[in-house]
Order: sequence, then C-alpha cells, then structure tokens
Amino acid sequence: MGKKPDKDIRFSKFGTVSFTQTTGVNDFVDHLEDSKVMGTRCPACNLSFFPPRRDCCGCLSSDLEWFEVAGTGKLVTYSQLKFGPIGFEEDLPYSIALLDYGDYRVFGRIADEVAQEDIKIGMPMKTVVNTLSNGQLNYVFQKT
Repeated sequence: MGKKPDKDIRFSKFGTVSFTQTTGVNDFVDHLEDSKVMGTRCPACNLSFFPPRRDCCGCLSSDLEWFEVAGTGKLVTYSQLKFGPIGFEEDLPYSIALLDYGDYRVFGRIADEVAQEDIKIGMPMKTVVNTLSNGQLNYVFQKT
C-alpha cells in the first residue's frame, strides 16, 4: 500500500473557496462525493448538528454519529445577496437560506435554477449535493 499523507486535506474539496484544508469532520466531503449531505448527532443527548461537529456542545461527547440530511425541509428565511465575500463576487446575486427539518436546521444556498419570484417562506425544499464548475463540491436547496 502507498504511504498515507501526513495531512488530511479532504476539506479543501468543499465549496467555492476553501479557507481551511483540515477539519475534525473531513468525512463530510467523502459523504458529498457519495451524493449525501450529512450532519452529526450525539447519541448521548440526541442533539443534531449541521454543519456537522466533531464534539457535542450539550454533553461534550466526542462520540457523534453521522446522519443523512434527507427528506423535505421548510424554508424559514432567505436573503438575496448583492454583495459577496472574497471569492464569491462572480456568483452575485445569489440567495442564502435556512431550512427547518424539525430536529435540526440547515443553512445554505438556494440553487441558481430556483427563480427569485418562486421563493416563498414556508415552501418545501430539499438539500442536495452540487458540483461547481471548478469541480469543488457543495450543497444547495432545491424546490421539491
């Protein structure tokens, strides 16, 4: 077998701009490559986290489990951005949003193909894996 790399840089494959190459939840990228958006859940106190965490803020356990962000969420709020942070200037305008899945909420970006006039608070949406033009992976919200 080949030598294992010294640093786990899988997270450098995530998003438009990767500000970090390493994180305690690098498996998140592996799941995206398998077409799954995943969060983490603490089996000790049943708290769910998205974005995924390595440690539970409720009971401080490090024994978290992965769960798939699946099914339908409800749009809680959104905002169309006309000014973006470094690295996102070419994407403007785009919309960011918060979906409520009941036990957890997911913050992300609404897919470009969803027309601004079709976006309504309370509408059902799903979270899906998206491949960017540069080959990087992220996730977006689509209409169901």
